[in-house]
Amino acid sequence: MDLRQLEAFAAVMSAGSVTGAGQMLGRSQPTITRLIQELEQELGFALFERSGPKVTPTQKAFLLTAEVESALQGIRHVQQRAQSIARNENSSLRIVATAALATGLIPQTLANLPEALRPQQLQVHSMLPGPAIEAVLSKTVDLGVVSLPLEHRGLELHWIAQAPCVAVLPVDSPLADEAVISMERLAAHTIASISNPFRFRRRIDKAFEAAGVKPAHIIDTNSSLIAIQMARVGLGIALADPFTALGVPLNGVVVRPIEVDIPFFFGLVTPFARPLSDAARQLVVALEAACHELMPGVIVHPANRHDALMQSIYASQ
Repeated sequence: MDLRQLEAFAAVMSAGSVTGAGQMLGRSQPTITRLIQELEQELGFALFERSGPKVTPTQKAFLLTAEVESALQGIRHVQQRAQSIARNENSSLRIVATAALATGLIPQTLANLPEALRPQQLQVHSMLPGPAIEAVLSKTVDLGVVSLPLEHRGLELHWIAQAPCVAVLPVDSPLADEAVISMERLAAHTIASISNPFRFRRRIDKAFEAAGVKPAHIIDTNSSLIAIQMARVGLGIALADPFTALGVPLNGVVVRPIEVDIPFFFGLVTPFARPLSDAARQLVVALEAACHELMPGVIVHPANRHDALMQSIYASQ
């Protein structure tokens, strides 16, 4: 298979039609059709079901999409890197982070860097923790900023940050006037929060259990920002990581501390045994500084504290 075949496949999946893919790539419809057919022949299975001019992706096509997009992204990075080398530049950086950190921490970090130190070729992608870790392990990115645990072999952990969960409420909430909110008071309201039971949500559930209360209703989501938006329109109270709550300020809500410390942990990782570029080294330092700027109460732990922190989270079940 060659690059043109992969581009044609990705374009059809994105556009939803061969005609649209041709328009996206500036190629004729027959050319796109031929490239897809050649790719199917090489793969040995059909990618699309055809009904006249319309095509419907097969299940195998959906399974292949992520791999193709990753390959194309890697090729684009090689092209950008080659251009940088040709211009004698050494300032290319690819970052992957969970949604909370990609929106609440990384933009401020980059803004804090002097313009002369900012990477001239920059990619920032938001992913769920699992795929983000896989991207670092596969060395398709330079830096990962991901919630714990991060004990995978093949990762070099630089530091771990710890900051307390906060409550985000509508400005007209009866709890908005309280300086600190108890778990009992929170439990009387609908709670919007992260649904992943093995990471941040696990600690939220344990805090309610330790207080002997249970929320009246829970809205599950995969993003703190979505939970905060739920709070903004009056659907409940968001329990969110502080970097989204404070790093992505929204009108119509207030942020309040919780009487119980529900820690949010994340770490900065790079591929193991890969030398860091100048741009990557600068960002490792800048990210830690931005943590303290955005969240004054943050604790930054050395990498060797990882196992002890994990023990504190998961030991008592």
